Amino acid sequence: MEYHFKIHSEKNNGFWAQCIEIPEAKTQADSLHELHSNMEEVINLVLDDPENKDVLPPFPKKLKVTKDIIKVKVDPKISFALILKRERLKRNLTQRQVADKLGLKNLYSYQRLESAKTANPQLTTISKVKAIFPNVRLEEVV
Repeated sequence: MEYHFKIHSEKNNGFWAQCIEIPEAKTQADSLHELHSNMEEVINLVLDDPENKDVLPPFPKKLKVTKDIIKVKVDPKISFALILKRERLKRNLTQRQVADKLGLKNLYSYQRLESAKTANPQLTTISKVKAIFPNVRLEEVV
């Protein structure tokens, strides 16, 4: 999963960038190298700890990369958790229903998959997720 940032340069040799899909994700730096690092950090922070946990953040758009617009990769754990939650909500399923379909013994095990801090599924779990949600594109995660 990759979001797009528009890079701006300041007259005093600094840079700042803002995420196109999630405008509140902004950062600045003295160098482009530092700016790239900061963009990764800010997009992961905004996605991992949203202000409103009941609303999914907008997903990346298909935009053309230019010299001022670049893609910034999201941490795979965060991507997996967001994609899983998006697919569950699209189908109007509860966490309990998906946990049952995955064969998980307790709800907490599923909730860990929807949390970027604890999402670390085994291959067998990923395979089951793909069977339940065939539209999930795992290449978006990595």
